[in-house]
Amino acid sequence: MYYNNLFSPIKIRGMEIRNRVEFPAMGTKMLNGSKYVTDQLINYHVARARGGNGINFTEVCSVYEKASPKNFLAISDDKYIPGLKKLADAIHEAGAKAGVQLWLGGSAVMFSGDTDVNVVLPSEFKVGDDYVIPGASIEVIKECIAAFGKAAKRAVQAGYDAIEFHAGHNYTPHSFLSGAFNKRTDEYGGTLENRGRFLIECIESIRNNIPEDMPLFMRIDAHDDCLEDGLTIEEVIEFCKSAKKAGVDVLDVSRGNFSSAAIKYEVPPVDLPRGFNVENAARIKKETGMITVAVGRINAPEQADEIIRSGKADMVVIGRAQLADPEFCNKAMNGKIEDIIRCVGCNQGCYDGYASPEVPFITCMRNPALGREAEYGLLKTDSPKKVLVIGGGVSGLEAAINLKDIGHNPIVCEASDSLGGQFVLAGAAPRKGEMKEAAISMGEMAKRKGIEIRLSTVVTPKVIEEINPDVVIVAVGSEPINLKVSGADLENVTNSHDVLSGKVNISGKVVIIGGGLVGLEVAEYISGKADKITVIEMLDQVAKDLGQLRKICVMENLFAESINTITNAKCIEIKESSVVIDNKGSIEEIECDSVVVSIGAKSRKFNEISDYCDKNNIKYYTIGDAVRARRALNCIAEAVEVARQI
Repeated sequence: MYYNNLFSPIKIRGMEIRNRVEFPAMGTKMLNGSKYVTDQLINYHVARARGGNGINFTEVCSVYEKASPKNFLAISDDKYIPGLKKLADAIHEAGAKAGVQLWLGGSAVMFSGDTDVNVVLPSEFKVGDDYVIPGASIEVIKECIAAFGKAAKRAVQAGYDAIEFHAGHNYTPHSFLSGAFNKRTDEYGGTLENRGRFLIECIESIRNNIPEDMPLFMRIDAHDDCLEDGLTIEEVIEFCKSAKKAGVDVLDVSRGNFSSAAIKYEVPPVDLPRGFNVENAARIKKETGMITVAVGRINAPEQADEIIRSGKADMVVIGRAQLADPEFCNKAMNGKIEDIIRCVGCNQGCYDGYASPEVPFITCMRNPALGREAEYGLLKTDSPKKVLVIGGGVSGLEAAINLKDIGHNPIVCEASDSLGGQFVLAGAAPRKGEMKEAAISMGEMAKRKGIEIRLSTVVTPKVIEEINPDVVIVAVGSEPINLKVSGADLENVTNSHDVLSGKVNISGKVVIIGGGLVGLEVAEYISGKADKITVIEMLDQVAKDLGQLRKICVMENLFAESINTITNAKCIEIKESSVVIDNKGSIEEIECDSVVVSIGAKSRKFNEISDYCDKNNIKYYTIGDAVRARRALNCIAEAVEVARQI
């Protein structure tokens, strides 16, 4: 067995977990608008339990029926027990322990879309100009405390091995504990002891309703970020000592709140360093003497093993890394590290998918089977086909790997001398090296699977004739859109692709035309090399194509690097030493030495290929950016779907 520290068992009270890996509570939207466990949710959990995970926690589970929103699990009534039991039994059968996370959502309930539920807060909260949510009455506080106990009792009846009390992330308990939100003047506000009173009474209520040998976890923020009068780590440590006396066994040390930019710490994107919160967990473990779980961009087995080996934590949360690869633990345990499909912290499918009303449930750029575990079970083909895949970017590679696994014979032809395409280019941007590594890893995986790969091969009708495929997949990708203004062909004008690939070096005063993701990445990439950088964007804001959490990080870095952005502005002419813009009707001239055009990408033409296929009755599919330039999430999902169709 590899990584012996990570995959050693741990005993907490009467529960022994087979390893130190926790699959945490994460919102899924897999409840079909209800509050009940669904088969989809069960399949999702079972895949990770079978994949070798130690303990699975349900996503947040409402304890108080009056504040229990739709599309969130509930344990606030006996009617929810059968479904929760079915989930626990399935996790057990798959080899893992099962935990339920008890939740009272506070102001998060306002954003659930369910307007028929109460919002429980310590102090009044102004919503808009003329509506104020009152602070909870003593009667409501006592009802909530009792509700936690009753919910814990139901968790025992449903067969769960452990309970986690959620006391972080801006939810009701955290709001009571933090001086940033709690402005009460009674026994539940003021001093740290008083602010913590509600939480201690909830913990005691839970402990009084579960067996003595059942472990109680508590999710807690290490400290408050971006909040005036917020919790310090010293206050959190002091409170955790009291929680230990009240019956908490394990501290699940998280970070973040949704009332500020600190929401980026809750689902940390690639911009944040891997393991950014581990030292906080280590300090809290040392000063409380409690079993501690480290959280925050822990996505590699060697990283996780070192955290346990060094004594910084007793367990680790590996969440999104198990969304990307449900077999993460089994592969790591058996030393198949190169086969792990790595999470790259893009947040496109998990957080952005959860936040988007158009997306039915979470997904993953690296794993389109997420949430479709039952229907995406791999079926071997009875009629293998020779499939020519034109393009060795991530879409083409994903299609080829899936085709090979199904039993077909893919041949990948790539026009350049390397694999990975735009994903490798994206990995050149600051803080995105993991994306480049992922693209390279996909190419290496394709080679290990025995897929024939032909580099520096431009596919022509002659090449198709020589290969003689049964099916063709066109994954030729996209190319930069040219700016159609006077001066766009001057020598001082280049495009984002050439800058990020290192073909062109930029210095002096630089104007970037286009303030989407790629344009801003170019701005950060050349920061430190250029003397002054100005980004021109036609829309009313830059970074409109970024998800919320990545946008927070990118905007913070633009500010730190003093990169200037001008919105609602259009480039109308480029001169040898300046750019002319229409800035809300005012014509302005910006002095510059170089201009970088980053106004988007367009699909590469492949008429010669499609004409040949049509003429010779060869079935062909078009995927990825060859259809239209989009997010990698959509392109990779499309590649898998086409491979399954073939």
